[in-house]
Amino acid sequence: MEIFTFLETLEDILERGKTLPFTNKTIVEKDELLDIIKEIRIKLPDELKQAKWIKEERQKILLEAKKEADEVVKEAENRIISMIDEHEITRKAYEQKNEIIETANEMSREITNGTKEYADGLLNSTEKILTDTLQNIEKNMVEAMNLMHISLEDTIRTVQNSRKELK
Repeated sequence: MEIFTFLETLEDILERGKTLPFTNKTIVEKDELLDIIKEIRIKLPDELKQAKWIKEERQKILLEAKKEADEVVKEAENRIISMIDEHEITRKAYEQKNEIIETANEMSREITNGTKEYADGLLNSTEKILTDTLQNIEKNMVEAMNLMHISLEDTIRTVQNSRKELK
């Protein structure tokens, strides 16, 4: 900045100036100081404008950076939420899968047990019917044998009587 150069020149003029004995006062060229002050006044508005512009640009850059940072943070938060949701969805899907498998296994066990019970009931009924049938057959055979025995005995007696009559 040129202003600092002019201020350094002013300091040089004051240091080169002659001091009054026994005082803290310095004698300097008035015109030289006025010329430098005039130059400072001319340059000062430009320097202030430039500084103001730099300050405003700095503010804009900071605002944009903050906005971008906020967007990055928001995007990161959304990604984290999305990842958490995906993880939660995946976890729930695994839980549902396990529940479905457990339910299917339970239903399979129930169907198997029901099938075994049904088959056992059928076999039990069949066994009972066969046992009853066998008992009936045995009973009928005994009766048939008795009847045949009686019938054969009657026939033998009839044959014997017929033979006796023949004699």
